[in-house]
Amino acid sequence: MPITFNKDSVFNLRPIELAGVRGEVSGLMVQGEAPVAAFQTIRDQLVFTNKRIISIDVQGVTGKRKSFSSMPYSKVQFFSIQTQGFLELVPDSELLIMFSNGYTARFEFRGSVDIGAIGRMISAYVLD
Repeated sequence: MPITFNKDSVFNLRPIELAGVRGEVSGLMVQGEAPVAAFQTIRDQLVFTNKRIISIDVQGVTGKRKSFSSMPYSKVQFFSIQTQGFLELVPDSELLIMFSNGYTARFEFRGSVDIGAIGRMISAYVLD
């Protein structure tokens, strides 16, 4: 399932090192913008920068075609987080973001992701 800002959800996002962010993302960034957290499905990526959230949808068999979507933190109207449960077989946490333009994004993170840190990061950028 591609990562977009107007679909129901994205599953199995796993944290990746910032060095693993696709090189094309740097071409989208403005002066003073930098990635602060990154996640990946099998091929798609979700990158949180200090100014916005960027999704990269890798398309086609070869993966040469990519679709980039960007949503600035200034458009975040509301967000909620759901933490991992105790002793879950497959630990996951969720992030729901509602944007002022009517889009809603729901992301499901697998493994050891500090969802609270993501919530604090979004709060810092939204409330500044």
